[in-house]
Amino acid sequence: MDNIKSQKANILVVDDTLDNLRFLSKTLIEQGYKVRGVQNGLRALKAAQLEPHDLVLLDIKMPEIDGYEVCKQLKASKQTQEIPIIFLSALDDVTNKVKAFEVGGVDYITKPFQHEEVLARVNAHLTLRNQQVQLETQNAELIKLNEQLKQEIARR
Repeated sequence: MDNIKSQKANILVVDDTLDNLRFLSKTLIEQGYKVRGVQNGLRALKAAQLEPHDLVLLDIKMPEIDGYEVCKQLKASKQTQEIPIIFLSALDDVTNKVKAFEVGGVDYITKPFQHEEVLARVNAHLTLRNQQVQLETQNAELIKLNEQLKQEIARR
């Protein structure tokens, strides 16, 4: 976690309500994160394709294209499918939460936001993502090493 934080994790925040966008951006920037805020789903999709992000905070109810659809499109793209997405919503019923997980979200934060909760969930998911990347790297190294050993044994 410290590794991702020291690298200034890049977080995309998507919310059509300017006050929410400001609150989240300020909260995260104060913790040393690099934050890009956008106010709609189309801009979120463009931003995600232009620059790699370590995490996305995504509002559900937005005009034109809702958060569920944004998530589906991000998960369908090879370039963005591994980015963890935390949904944000005032909708706190089980149906909406379940749908958020079904389309690929990793967590769900209800509005109004609690500063400590947002930071705890962001930190937890950045830690998980960092550990996943480390495991994938180590796995690739082990596979390569295994192949080298097989070739060495075959030569004997």
